[in-house]
Amino acid sequence: MKFIFLAGGAAGFLATGAASLWAGHQPERALFDGAVGCLAGALLFRWFWTVLVRGIRETILTRHAAAATPVPAAVAVKSK
Repeated sequence: MKFIFLAGGAAGFLATGAASLWAGHQPERALFDGAVGCLAGALLFRWFWTVLVRGIRETILTRHAAAATPVPAAVAVKSK
């Protein structure tokens, strides 16, 4: 999770700082915008990572539960 937080912060800083410089802002303003973008990017990536891990966990648990339940004989015969 630490890597995702750092990657999101770096991506947010670079994207926002570059966009601010491209918009013609002074370097001081671009660094401030980059810092705000760093925080926003880190929080956004952290939220997305949490959603992604929760979805993967639910999928694994659902598949495990489906594999553990016995299949009725009538259904097993029809599927062959």
